[in-house]
Amino acid sequence: MAATDFAAEIRSLRSTLDSIQAVSDPVALRTKIADLSEQASAPDLWDDPDAAQVVTSALSHSQSELERLERFGSRIDDLETLVEMATEDVAANPADVAQALDEAEAELSVIRNDLRDLEVRTLLSGEYDIREAVVTIRSGAGGVDAADFAEMLMRMYLRWAERHGYPTTVLDTSYAEEAGLKSATFEVKAPYAFGNLSVEAGTHRLVRISPFDNQGRRQTSFAAVEVIPLIETTDSVEIPENEIKVDVFRSSGPGGQSVNTTDSAVRMTHIPTGIVVSMQNEKSQIQNRAAALRVLQSRLLLQRQAEENAAKKLMAGDIKASWGDQMRSYVLHPYQMVKDLRTEYEVGNTSGVFDGEIDDFIEAGIRWRRSQDLPE
Repeated sequence: MAATDFAAEIRSLRSTLDSIQAVSDPVALRTKIADLSEQASAPDLWDDPDAAQVVTSALSHSQSELERLERFGSRIDDLETLVEMATEDVAANPADVAQALDEAEAELSVIRNDLRDLEVRTLLSGEYDIREAVVTIRSGAGGVDAADFAEMLMRMYLRWAERHGYPTTVLDTSYAEEAGLKSATFEVKAPYAFGNLSVEAGTHRLVRISPFDNQGRRQTSFAAVEVIPLIETTDSVEIPENEIKVDVFRSSGPGGQSVNTTDSAVRMTHIPTGIVVSMQNEKSQIQNRAAALRVLQSRLLLQRQAEENAAKKLMAGDIKASWGDQMRSYVLHPYQMVKDLRTEYEVGNTSGVFDGEIDDFIEAGIRWRRSQDLPE
C-alpha cells in the first residue's frame, strides 16, 4: 500500500476549509453573534417567550457554527504538527514513527469526512433548510405491498434519525387493514432536518417478491414521501377560523389507555385549498388539534413558497412538470439494489438502506439539487 502524501492531503483539507469559510463568512457570523448576544441580554427579552426562544436558538446555532469552523483549523494544524514530529525526528524509534503515522492517517480520515459533512451543510442555504421537519409517508399503487412499503420507509427514516441522535415524534398513523400503513406523519426535531430530508420528497418504488402473494409473484409498489418545514411562531401563517373545518373521531390502531376509547382524534380541513391533516397520537383532543394546526400551517407555508417559485419560473419561461415523479427505486428481486434516479447514486446493500443508512443518498441529493439551481 502506497504511503500517504500527508503534505498534499493537508493542502487539500485547507483548500476545502477555505472554500467552506468563503461561503459561511466567519466575519459576518461574528457580527451576527454580537447582535444576537445584545438582543439576548435585553432585560425585557422574556416578556415575549416566543420571540426570546427564536433569539436564543439563533444565537446558540450561530455560536456552534462559528466554533465548528474555528475548530477545523485547529484540527488541521494539530494533524500537521503530528506528521512533522513523526517524520522529522531522525532518532525516533521506527515503531513509534509508524504508530504516529497510523494515528495521523486515522485523524486525516476523520477530518476529511467531517469536512465533507460541513461542506454539504453549506449547500443548505434555502429559506427553510435550517428548520425541523415534518415527514408524511403515504402508500400508493400496489395494494397491501404498498402499505407494507410505506411502513418500511417510515422505519428507515426513524432509524436514520436515531443514528444521528435526532429526536422524533410520531404525530399520526393510519394503519392498513391487512398490514402496513395507509399513511403516517412524524416530526424530526433537529436543525437542518428539513434541508436534509427535503431531497427525500417524491415517489419511491419497491420491486420484490411479494410476501403477501401465495403464488410468490414479483410485485411493484409505490409510496409517496412529503417533507415540510416545521412552522415557527414568527412565520405568521394566519388561518381564519371560518376557513377551517374540524372533525373529531375515535382513534384507530394500536394504542394505550384512553387512546381508542374517546373522541380524541382530530381531522382538520383547510377549506380553500382542500388540505386535510389528521392527528390521533396524542391522548388529548386539544393536543391533537394543536399538532394538526401546526402541520397545516407548515403545509400552507410550503405551498406559498412553491407558488412563489412557480411564479418566478413562469416569468423566466422555464416550467418543468417534475413534481411527483419517481425519484428512487428499491429493488429486492431479481437483484439487490437501491438507486436514486435523479443523482444516479446506487448501492447494493438494501438491508442497510432500510435500516437507515441513507446519508450518502441525502448528500448526493443535496449536491444534485444545488447543481439544478445553478445557472446554465
